[in-house]
Amino acid sequence: MNDIVTTPLFFLFIAFSFLLTFGYFWGRRRNRGIFLSVFNALVEVAKPVDQKFTTIGGVVGYHANLYLKKDSPVSQIDATITLLPRHSWLYLPISIIIMRYDRLFVTLYIKPKMPGEGHIIEKAYAGFRGPKIKNADRLQKETIKWNSKEYFFYYESMKVRDYLTRFIDENPDPGIIRHIALVPDQRKCFVFMIPRREQVGKFFAPIPRWISLLVKK
Repeated sequence: MNDIVTTPLFFLFIAFSFLLTFGYFWGRRRNRGIFLSVFNALVEVAKPVDQKFTTIGGVVGYHANLYLKKDSPVSQIDATITLLPRHSWLYLPISIIIMRYDRLFVTLYIKPKMPGEGHIIEKAYAGFRGPKIKNADRLQKETIKWNSKEYFFYYESMKVRDYLTRFIDENPDPGIIRHIALVPDQRKCFVFMIPRREQVGKFFAPIPRWISLLVKK
């Protein structure tokens, strides 16, 4: 027994176990910090009259339902954040290869009728396991430069194109935005962002304001 306790392999095992334990608590604290920062920013922008938060994946998944004022053109905002498993250092490298980064999906429920379908989607994101645009075959498509990145422009009509162009003109830096989708048959606007701390509020805030102009009669 004494021989086992004094072997280098035993000390290596203890050190490795300590490292994994440290990584677990560090990663859990880091993910919780990202989640709180992101959802607090969304609440600050949306100013909901009611809200609900749910844990959907331990320390790697959270969901929020934000209910807005009755006179708002957006009735509800749902947000789902999926985080890299920073608490599991053994699985983290594999997850980085598969997921690449944290993900924030936001859905805005729009009351008034929308003018048509449209998408702004980063070319690199569209090419790497990005969403498949269901009606792409009946939409006009362009490739544009948004700041230094290339994005695809999909639009159903020139009116929608003008709205998309206006958003880009008024917000020259896409920042963490990778996809904005207007889906009129569902009366929803979908937004995909990379949830970086201190940036979600800055880059999400223009979207509800833009939606208000989009649906204004």
